[in-house]
Amino acid sequence: MSKQTKHIIMAVALLQIAAILFLLIAPPLVRALPGEFRVRLARLPLGETLLDIGVTPLPIALPTPASVVARSQIVIPTVALPTETATSAPTAVPTEAAETAVTPRPTIQPTNTPSPTPLPTAIPLPRQARIDGLETMPQGFNNCGPANLTINLNFYGNNTTQAEAAGFLKPNREDRNVSPWQMVDYVNEQTNLRAFVGSGGDLELIKRFLANGLPIVIEKGYELPTEGWLGHYLTMFAYDDDKQEFLSLDTNLGPWDGSGRVDSYETVNFYWQQFNYTFFVVFPPEKEALVQDLLGEEMLEPGTMWRRAAERSQAEIDADPQNGFAWFNLGTSLTRLGELTGDAAFYENGAAAFDQARLVGVPPRIVWYQFRPYIAYMKVGRFQEMIDLADTVLETQGGRNVEETYLYRGHALAFLGDGPGAVAAYEQALRLNENFYPAQWALDAIVSSP
Repeated sequence: MSKQTKHIIMAVALLQIAAILFLLIAPPLVRALPGEFRVRLARLPLGETLLDIGVTPLPIALPTPASVVARSQIVIPTVALPTETATSAPTAVPTEAAETAVTPRPTIQPTNTPSPTPLPTAIPLPRQARIDGLETMPQGFNNCGPANLTINLNFYGNNTTQAEAAGFLKPNREDRNVSPWQMVDYVNEQTNLRAFVGSGGDLELIKRFLANGLPIVIEKGYELPTEGWLGHYLTMFAYDDDKQEFLSLDTNLGPWDGSGRVDSYETVNFYWQQFNYTFFVVFPPEKEALVQDLLGEEMLEPGTMWRRAAERSQAEIDADPQNGFAWFNLGTSLTRLGELTGDAAFYENGAAAFDQARLVGVPPRIVWYQFRPYIAYMKVGRFQEMIDLADTVLETQGGRNVEETYLYRGHALAFLGDGPGAVAAYEQALRLNENFYPAQWALDAIVSSP
């Protein structure tokens, strides 16, 4: 054997050893990196290889619910709903904060505020409308919520920066989600402006706001080639009926010249459905009456809003029983109605709808952003299933940075009698976000209980 052949054999052997060492060492090293760096790594030529060897595993599906029979329809109970009109637009929908308590209860309060007169049906909308003066900005890591919020605050002269908003809303940079209710609370409590959040919107609602000079933010599904399905926010600022198109500001993909992202009405509706047609709007106090008029009575009355949203989801299920998002939305709306009425039938049917969503299939990351399954299962006593769902989320690095997961895991542990485990879960939620006061409330309650 020649010396050159020996050198080649030795080189090949060394390369094999190096490859083995790389496969052994790389996953722990890369796993120790913050999620932001791993996302950047995935965009490099060898990034996907590193991720494929177990660096950031993402479950293929949420755990299958036990002993559930596939069904095509959920009965929407006909329980009488509260009839009180909301006190004002910013507080018309109960915030998640109240609903994350271990024993949620209705939060609607009576009011003497007169019901608004629906304006949109009285005045035909123009075929095109555009709002000028909005300034887009690139978002930080998982920062579409604070970025879009900042765009809207700045539009009305409030000089809050994206860093300031994110510093309060997600002090943990790795936090994967800022919910609409958190941003609405931030506006109403920390700024001189007002905000409203609702679900069950439609394209006409978006156009009504834009035609009246008010930007509106929608929460939607988002699919990226290297990262899969995610949640996202878009600030809508223009529409054109002739082209059947919306213009929005996309703080992740741009464009950055202010010209706007172009999406067809069909595309907007498709991805908006994945978050139950949820939206929020920021506005100055002097425009509150206009906002109420544009929303209309059915959107301002929470019981009516959630019942209409539930009926819409059931209609979508009737058209396509394999639409997992429609099942998930139905579960969300029914659970909300349970919180408003206290009626167990809504929780039972909501839990059944979530079961169907999991059977049909929804992206596992959906529970990074939407948490009603935990409440539905909690209210029907399926505490271990709450833990199983939370543990699936916690298998991923991204999921471990969603404070709500620890909150609901803590609730389940508390109901199962594991007080120390519940305390640890609440404390972890607060380590991730010290401003996440539902976890503080839960911690205080369990610590002070006999």
